[in-house]
Amino acid sequence: MVDLRTDFIGIKSPNPFWLASAPPTDKEYNVVRAFQAGWGGVVWKTLGEDPAVVNVNGPRYGAIHGKDRQLIGFNNIELITDRPLEVNLQEIKKVKRDWPDRAMVVSLMVPCEEQNWIDVLKKVEDTEADGIELNFGCPHGMSERGMGSAVGQVPEYIEMVTRWCKKHTRMPVIVKLTPNITDIRKPAQAAKNGGADAVSLINTINSIVGVDLDAMAPTPTVDGKGAHGGYCGPAVKPIALNMVAEITRDPATHGLPVSGIGGVTTWRDAAEFMALGAGNVQVCTAAMTYGFKVVQEMIEGLKDWMEGAGYTSTDQFIGKAVPNCSDWQHLNLNYIAKAKINQDLCISCGRCHIACEDTSHQAITNMVDGVRKFEVIDAECVGCNLCVSVCPVEDCITMEPMAAGEIDPRTGKRVDPTYANWTTHPNNPMAVTEAAE
Repeated sequence: MVDLRTDFIGIKSPNPFWLASAPPTDKEYNVVRAFQAGWGGVVWKTLGEDPAVVNVNGPRYGAIHGKDRQLIGFNNIELITDRPLEVNLQEIKKVKRDWPDRAMVVSLMVPCEEQNWIDVLKKVEDTEADGIELNFGCPHGMSERGMGSAVGQVPEYIEMVTRWCKKHTRMPVIVKLTPNITDIRKPAQAAKNGGADAVSLINTINSIVGVDLDAMAPTPTVDGKGAHGGYCGPAVKPIALNMVAEITRDPATHGLPVSGIGGVTTWRDAAEFMALGAGNVQVCTAAMTYGFKVVQEMIEGLKDWMEGAGYTSTDQFIGKAVPNCSDWQHLNLNYIAKAKINQDLCISCGRCHIACEDTSHQAITNMVDGVRKFEVIDAECVGCNLCVSVCPVEDCITMEPMAAGEIDPRTGKRVDPTYANWTTHPNNPMAVTEAAE
């Protein structure tokens, strides 16, 4: 039997799917609907000081669409909650009382004065919430006021505020990191040094999603003007996966629990974050696109995959891909793979040929014996995988590794089974060889 229950830094939930701090977690009505749909937990939309902030009443969201208007990327200029602090606190307390088995984490953002944090922490503790998340990631609106990513981009500030919060609350502290930084490992190390129980990432990416060429202003456009906002959705998943892996494989942050955020839309997305070390995942754009019941597909999909793979709990695969996440110089330079086209699946569209002919290695024919046919020329193929990426038919083109001892038709050399990498490669002028030693 597959058991999806998780214990993330002492916060228990029936499954690893939480809603991220965002519009879907702004009030009791939404959160109750989410719990009814099956979400394992929520991070309540970021609370600040009273008086509450003022959000724009015009467009708040922009989007990048793919084929058939599939949502690829999402941009927002919404700020933290604009509802009164006391109203939020009352609702948090009520929801936690009514749903004791679900994770309830409260996102916080107040000015960087210790007393401000002491005051808000006491109020949140009274709700009996399970933990807090320090929002050091918001890239717009609040950052201009010295909060959000303005804190998250300065490791010393992260460590300082984290230390304050650990000093003044019994609740577990999660630090939400901004991706708008050169090296994500530095803020993660600062959070750990400050005593954080976990980090969550990524928050949204600073962006302008488009320009209205009639109004000549960035979109979304509010009364003729636009502003940079936060980018999220499926398009940011590769960035998020990399940043999660940077933290989980860094010796300085080894063992620091991670909550993965960024483009999680399916069970597979969640499994990939968890394989790279995330203890759970947080979701926003998928819920805003498809509604709260999307979690049911995530739950069933993850269960089915785990059962097929022989996993009975998430702990058995969390972090399992981390040892195989390497820097480039440690990759095996003796590994050779060639593209192969399945002629039974090929629809003769020619995309593989033109991509390879124009932009790669001229390794795919378009004619064979006067007949339109696409075949790989092994002597020219360098195994770059471009043809696989552009082919519209799944599994029509595959990469097949050459066995040790085979002759590579491109080089005329025998495939060497010996592991080698750039550190020791003879073409590397910095390589250390036995002869040099």
